[in-house]
Amino acid sequence: MHSVEQVVNFLSKYKLRLATAESCTAGLISSLVADVPGSGQVLDCAFVTYSPQAKQRCLGVNPDTIERFGLTSEEVAREMALGALQRSDADIVLANTGLAEAEGEMDGVQCIACAIRLEQHQGIVSETVQFSGERNEVREKAARYALTQLSYYYERLRQV
Repeated sequence: MHSVEQVVNFLSKYKLRLATAESCTAGLISSLVADVPGSGQVLDCAFVTYSPQAKQRCLGVNPDTIERFGLTSEEVAREMALGALQRSDADIVLANTGLAEAEGEMDGVQCIACAIRLEQHQGIVSETVQFSGERNEVREKAARYALTQLSYYYERLRQV
């Protein structure tokens, strides 16, 4: 998929409700979806959890995971996605955490996770991607990337 409109059509076609659990993107993923007419049929809710305490309180991220792997890790993104899946009526969740601006090799590193619940099946995939650009460019690229990967994540999770 190349556009957010295609993502909304995909979600609608498969009768999937989306939730997001966003840190670095701070609601951009859900905002991009909400910009599309008809998104009310596919968007369930959005969690914006910037601080470690919010990730723990709102999404149930384990403090030990944050301490062991770091706040901006795939492991935290995965727990964010699973927490949002448990706390929503969504069938599929996109989660994001990362650094939009940092010194050195961590600059632009984004961790994205996708969790799914279909009937009795639940699964999760994640990846780490690095984007170049200024702070808000990185955030925008990460949000769009996560959305355009949604059908790929869905297909991977359906096969697990």
